[in-house]
Amino acid sequence: MSNSKRFRIEPATPNDVALVLRFIKGLAEYEGLSDEVVATEDDLRKSLFGPEPDAEAVFAYHDTEPVGFAVFCRRYSTYLGSPILYLEDIFVLSEWRGSGVGRELMAYGAGLAKARGYPMMSWSVLDWNEPAIRFYENLGARKAQGWSTYHLSGDALERLASPDSP
Repeated sequence: MSNSKRFRIEPATPNDVALVLRFIKGLAEYEGLSDEVVATEDDLRKSLFGPEPDAEAVFAYHDTEPVGFAVFCRRYSTYLGSPILYLEDIFVLSEWRGSGVGRELMAYGAGLAKARGYPMMSWSVLDWNEPAIRFYENLGARKAQGWSTYHLSGDALERLASPDSP
């Protein structure tokens, strides 16, 4: 657990599944992607707290109030020949933005990466999200030039995975 004067960061527990989903939906609303959230509490319970968790969530608290959250998972970099920490999501409630919550969550992630011997923490940001881009750059992060993120899902994923796919 990371402590600061104003906030504390604590790992989510199985009892926090509804809260995790609420923050995911808050992030999706901020990003204009609410219709893409199909995760359920059961999905999150399995993926975050099952026998082999796929990711881990943490909350930033001010006193007893959750004011931000982040979700991290392990990825592998062939170029580095090492696992890296991937920040899947970070979200701070609007009334707490600019108060240091995001920095605390990022510092927590950097600490996880360092403690695990990972040489890098990476994430994606929507190109229109100028406040987030400025925040990340003020932390010392740099944009990976020349890379675009692609997703394959739904019918396209099904077609490609089909044994009779051309």
